[in-house]
Amino acid sequence: MAEPGSVGVVETKVHTFAESPNEMALDCGRRLGPITLAYETYGTLNADQSNAVLILHALSGDAHVAGYHSADKSVDESKPGWWDAMVGPDKGFDTNKYFVICSNMLGGCRGSTGPGSVDPATGKPYGLSFPIITVADIVRAQQYLIDHLGIKRLLAVAGGSMGGMQALEWAVRYPARVKSALIIASTHRSGAQEIAFNAVGRHAILGDKTFEAGDYYDSTLPTKGLSIARMLAHITYLSQQSMHAKFGRALRSSDQFSYDFDSEFSVETYLDYQGQQFVNRFDANSYLYITKAIDYFDIGAEFGSLEEATARIEAKTLVLSYSSDWLYPPAQSEEMVYALMRNRKDVTYCNIESAYGHDAFLLEVDVMERIIRGFLENAADPSRPCKKTAACACKASDQTAPAPASPNSIYAGRRIDYDRIIDLVEPGSRVLDIGCGNGVLLCRLIREKQVQGAGIELAQENLISCVECGISVIQADVGRGLRELPDGSFDYAVLSMTLQVIEKPEAALREMLRVGKKCVVSFPNFAFWKVRLKSLFAGRAPVTRNLPYAWHTTPNRHVLSIKDFRQFCEANGANIIREIPISSHGRRVRTTSLWPNLLADEAVFVISAK
Repeated sequence: MAEPGSVGVVETKVHTFAESPNEMALDCGRRLGPITLAYETYGTLNADQSNAVLILHALSGDAHVAGYHSADKSVDESKPGWWDAMVGPDKGFDTNKYFVICSNMLGGCRGSTGPGSVDPATGKPYGLSFPIITVADIVRAQQYLIDHLGIKRLLAVAGGSMGGMQALEWAVRYPARVKSALIIASTHRSGAQEIAFNAVGRHAILGDKTFEAGDYYDSTLPTKGLSIARMLAHITYLSQQSMHAKFGRALRSSDQFSYDFDSEFSVETYLDYQGQQFVNRFDANSYLYITKAIDYFDIGAEFGSLEEATARIEAKTLVLSYSSDWLYPPAQSEEMVYALMRNRKDVTYCNIESAYGHDAFLLEVDVMERIIRGFLENAADPSRPCKKTAACACKASDQTAPAPASPNSIYAGRRIDYDRIIDLVEPGSRVLDIGCGNGVLLCRLIREKQVQGAGIELAQENLISCVECGISVIQADVGRGLRELPDGSFDYAVLSMTLQVIEKPEAALREMLRVGKKCVVSFPNFAFWKVRLKSLFAGRAPVTRNLPYAWHTTPNRHVLSIKDFRQFCEANGANIIREIPISSHGRRVRTTSLWPNLLADEAVFVISAK
């Protein structure tokens, strides 16, 4: 019986295809066959085959993503799969709900056809006679496996690092077969730095005196070269913060320098260990071929440009990057995300705060579980009712007690401006909520007005809340998030109770007017009579329902009134379509037509470009 949270003991299976005379065509111009892929599956495929999730591994991974190969804890085969923390019952990839597949990639050395496999034409290992492969070739081979399993359309393709490249390739090359894609700690193309590190690793292998032009299988293996290649690569998986925290300048076993060239710093012995462990399970030739496939990867070059490539995608897409990842830095993920946004695709992006570097996609389990679980549940059933607790965005409008929230929202509790905004938006509109917080407004708009909603939000916890509610959201500041969008992308651009906290409101509103056919802006009125009286008689910065912060904790950068905003619109070429001043006292709410600048404590404006 499996342990709680584990898929238990699993078996690696194989599928062979592309046998003569139907060998698989490769990008290099050659054909290859027969091809064998090793794979593992977890969970149960449902009757309509709609719950299949294909997980794609990184450079040194394999098909064993979860569970154990043996129940005997004393043997090496008892080690859990490389992403066991994320795959299993009630985990991020919940095997109670999903049928999870993971295959060892073409070119690998863990059961799939690669340079260490026997060439049927010679009866000997391929070695360097194995054809050069690409990420596209790897994905073509996976398609044969998915066909073999009888799955016409995958609920999701997901992978980290090189696995993310494969997930992107799947989504672009076979758009009709992918319902959602999770691209994690990855990129749309390998840059000069990544290629450089891979090149040095290959040189270490090729320069090993035992390499024998790749024909070493019956003699001494090129362990030294492969070990150095792994040590170099492993440095790129970490971050300066994590290396300092783990090792600093600590010596292995002495307080004194040895004054020789043996490994004596803890970080040196750690890398020695990583190199040695790697040569025990990986083939040097596979390392050459797989890193070359990574170097060649450029989805834009394959399909004309990044814009043309992402235009092909039909899948709902999740992109995750990590703040300290310098192998595939967040900027590379953002290029992908903004290309998808410009093509009006359904995309969610989060740059997870982490000190672990590139390895964060294997380690930041708690945050990733929440994001991936919410994303997959919504991909599987976009119309599902929200299953969150009383804190759910769907129910937040029923709360009435005012309380300070995050710097991205003026107050929690009953949002009177939300009621007015929802009344203003036509059903089925395309809506962008800028500074969307935890998704309260978007969740209500989607539920009550069936809008196509997307958000821009900076705070990680708010973003996660949005994803858990099934809302598509981009982690970005207002300036960058809007600049990347084409003109007239949305029927409505909404900025609710956020204008006064934005660093450059003029630039933000100008971009809003470009992106949205109509713009809805709500803000607290600093000229409200209670604010005036508190300042006049108390001689102190006011604290009110709409301004609940003390002066030293307030996120407000700008003090504006209804009059100020009218003049601002006139000066910046904005046409005021509608103005709704609101006076709210507990549950008593009314629109203020008399002396609005004095009697309204907040206001909602609908504006457009002239």
